[in-house]
Order: sequence, then C-alpha cells, then structure tokens
Amino acid sequence: MEQETSETPLPRDNFFLLGHEEAEKLFLDAWKKGSLHNSWLISGIRGIGKATLAYRLARFILSADTSAKEKYTSLEISPSAPAVRLMSNNAHPDFKVLERDFTEQERKKIMKAIKDGERLSNDELKEMKKSAFIRVDDVRTVNDFLSRRSSQDGWRIVLIDSVDDMNTASANAILKILEEPPYKTLMLLVSHNPERLLPTIRSRCTKLSLHPLAENQVASLLRRYRPSLPETQIKKIAAISSGSIGKALNYVDNDALKRYDQLSGIAFSGKNFKINDITDFCAAAVSGEESYALTQELVFKFLSEAAKAAADPSGLAAVWESAVRTFAQTDSLNMDKRQALMNIIVSICKQF
Repeated sequence: MEQETSETPLPRDNFFLLGHEEAEKLFLDAWKKGSLHNSWLISGIRGIGKATLAYRLARFILSADTSAKEKYTSLEISPSAPAVRLMSNNAHPDFKVLERDFTEQERKKIMKAIKDGERLSNDELKEMKKSAFIRVDDVRTVNDFLSRRSSQDGWRIVLIDSVDDMNTASANAILKILEEPPYKTLMLLVSHNPERLLPTIRSRCTKLSLHPLAENQVASLLRRYRPSLPETQIKKIAAISSGSIGKALNYVDNDALKRYDQLSGIAFSGKNFKINDITDFCAAAVSGEESYALTQELVFKFLSEAAKAAADPSGLAAVWESAVRTFAQTDSLNMDKRQALMNIIVSICKQF
C-alpha cells in the first residue's frame, strides 16, 4: 500500500483515487467490450480528482494487456509498469499532456534546477505561475504528435488539463481533432465548467461527470495527505470543503479554518459586533490576492451554511446576491477591497 505523505502528489504521480468508482467502471466496461470512444469529457468541480482519474485512464490504456481483458476488474496498474515509469518522467512516446505552460521566468527557474541537479517539489511546482491560457500554437504540437505512428501500434493519448483554459482559437483547433480523430487516438478532456465549452466540443465526447466527494471521503483523504492534522480539524475542514479534497487541502495549508471561525464569531455576534474585530479581520484578509480570494470563498461558504440552518433564509439570500455584486464591482472598478469586505460582513451581522 502507498505510504502516507504530507506532500500532496501531482495527478500524474497519484495512484490513489477515491469516490469515482462508477466512472472507472463505465470506462473499463467500454474498453472490455471494444467500444471505447475516442474522446472523453471528464467534468466536475475543482479538486475532486478529475486529472487524477484522467492519468489513471491513460496509464491503464498504455499498460493493459488487450489479449487478456477478462482478468481486469479495475483500472489499477502497477507503479513499476514500464509505461507508468515513462509517463511519470514525461517520456512516453504515445502520451501527451496539453496544459498551460509555465511563464518564461518560471521556465528559467526549472531549467536552472535541472542544471544544478536539484528536484523541485510538487508543492513548489504548484506555486509557479503559468500563462493565462492554452494557445493555438500549443494545440499545433498535438497535431504533430498525432501525425506520428504509435510506438507499438497501440493507442496514442492526449490529456488536456484543462480544456477550460483554451481561448477561442485553441478551442476551435481542438474541435477539428475531435471531429476527425486519427485511428486509435484517445482524447481525455478535463473540465471544471463544461457548460462554458463549445457545444460542438461537448457533443463529440463521452461524458464522465464526477460528483463531489462525500464528507467522510474528504476526511479520509485529509488523513492520508495531512496525517499530522488533528481529528477535530479534519472533521471541521471536511464539513466546509463542499466535497473537494483540493479545496480542503488549500484550507489546511492556508489556515482557513481559523479564518472561518473568526468570521463565524463576528457574524454570530449579530448587531452587537465590534467594529475593531471586523477591521482587523478585513485588514488581514486583503493582505494579498490569495488571501482575499480565499476570504471571498469563505464568506460564501458561511452564507450557504447559515442559510441551510435558518428558518427563513431570505435575508441571507439577499446578502449573498449583494455580496456577489459587491465583489464583482470591486474587482472590475478597482475599488477599496477592505471597505467592500467590511460592508459585506456588517450586512451579514445584521441577519443575526
């Protein structure tokens, strides 16, 4: 069994997937029947394992013995399989990943690390900045890849993580591939917002719609990836993570539970709130872009949970709508974030 680690594995290195057995079975059954569609759209909210599943599907197709299909009851493949080792090193000739590239500055850091014989951790790689979108020039590399024969006359696999990151030109370029896919080509498209994709892209894919994880599944994964986290915090984080282990890990790593408890304490003080508590909270919240984005998320999470428990949620619903408008206007008009957040929190307090 894989050992627990405090460093969250990247999807390409993660062999542990929880909560998506139904999607795995659908794909495996299609493969066994010889009716595997060439294009699959893997969708769902962020942080539930879509990319991890996509890599799992790819590993299976590039490793499984097609002459003994009856022996496979899952998509589990040994980490020591040759194809798996090649994929982990980005060296498999029949597997290509299309994603936003690192910025020029970040690429220089990576090249320097390689030159110095250093290995950047998964967490360091996750923090590095990437370009705004997948460009049409990036898609052209897929055409080059698919123009070559596979190494063993097998499948060639393209994993796009995520197709949401494409601009109009690159999306249209991918659509052309989906319309006329080369023989034995498997396209795996990861999407957080499938409704925003071109309808023609959606229509050409078999859908694997993944559901949010159950609360106990998020808790189980937190124990796995953050083994030193106290059980009381595990349960609290799992309860507010909306079924996303990615979100839960982000909460843990950014001390979001403390911030959520502070917000709850201020809100539940009702009309007796202390203005100093609100100003201190908001000053810390706007100290950086990530901190501000996380606080916005926690505000909406609090409103959602409070509305569920309220006898009459109409007032909280109105605050929610107002908060959506306020945050949007603040961003678009470059208004004072601290003041906007203070106004929202005061309006929340007035509901208790």
